[in-house]
Amino acid sequence: MEISQTLIGAEFTPRATYLNTATNGLLPRRSVRAVAALAEELAEGRPGGSGDWQAVNAARRSFARLTGIDEERVAVGGSVSVHVELIAASLAPGAEVLFPEGEYASVITPFSVRGDLKLRYAPLDELAEAVRPGTALVAFSAVQSSDGRVADLAAVRAAAAAHGARTLLDSSQSAGWLPLAAGEWDYTVTAGYKFLLGPRGVSFLTVTEDAQDVLLPAHAGTFAAEHLWQTHTLYGPITELAHSARRYDESPAYLSYHAAEQSLALLEEIGVETVHAHATGLARQFRNALRERGMEPLAGDSAIVAVPGLGDRAAELADAGVLVSGRAGNLRVTFHLYNTAADVDRVMECLAG
Repeated sequence: MEISQTLIGAEFTPRATYLNTATNGLLPRRSVRAVAALAEELAEGRPGGSGDWQAVNAARRSFARLTGIDEERVAVGGSVSVHVELIAASLAPGAEVLFPEGEYASVITPFSVRGDLKLRYAPLDELAEAVRPGTALVAFSAVQSSDGRVADLAAVRAAAAAHGARTLLDSSQSAGWLPLAAGEWDYTVTAGYKFLLGPRGVSFLTVTEDAQDVLLPAHAGTFAAEHLWQTHTLYGPITELAHSARRYDESPAYLSYHAAEQSLALLEEIGVETVHAHATGLARQFRNALRERGMEPLAGDSAIVAVPGLGDRAAELADAGVLVSGRAGNLRVTFHLYNTAADVDRVMECLAG
């Protein structure tokens, strides 16, 4: 299945050549309309409060379907680092956590600030081999933020299982273009403002049923109750937490979730497999074009292309109307469902010039 350019043209209106989804994705027009409608209601005095809880649950269900997990295993929140902090707080003092070298700060820092955990690092391509007896948790991104490298997910999962280690997968740079089976991991965390095409203020935590036995709902509030908006759950301590991962919910940012409901519905309409084929196909064209011009990108089949040593050209490209980013010395160019072969030509034209 190919992506309908009629649909894309109706939903996305970039003013520049936009190749920066790894920083943040474009909002579809349907999501913009949803935010505008709720904002108008809030300005006028909305009878139902600050937003529609059904929109939050619709986003939860869409994310569950997109990642192949039961919605009962999905919690909603506002940022990945808050989800990771819950997991970090659940570990016993002295527990060993293994990360890839150069992992994104939000995956590492909630563990490092504790000061009583053993943190260990290994090169990404040696991560599976670095898991050992006594490793409590392997925490890593499916796709690296700095350069788009895709981890060997099957190898890390097998190594963790062999040594009894739990797994935490950050899919912020992959969910939406790389097919994900969230149920294969003890925990996944995902920011909603990149390839999931939502605004900031949307994030998802998935927790297997087994992992719920050790994960304390440390920030449990009103939305963590099994029975919502009843007198005995609004005042005084909640005595019956949600029987699902909803016990880990944060109070939702309704404007963001009204948008996310629409963005995720669009991704479901198109399909992650279709997005994967489209985005990686464009990335492949870009890598080939770079090599023809004597520039060597990192190898791989990611939707994120990194060109070492060219990170300082991001500002120059922005001046020419091509939005990319510089990360860790790399020029980082990202392809998603709204990009076309014309974008490959345009960025190459600017780089060659």
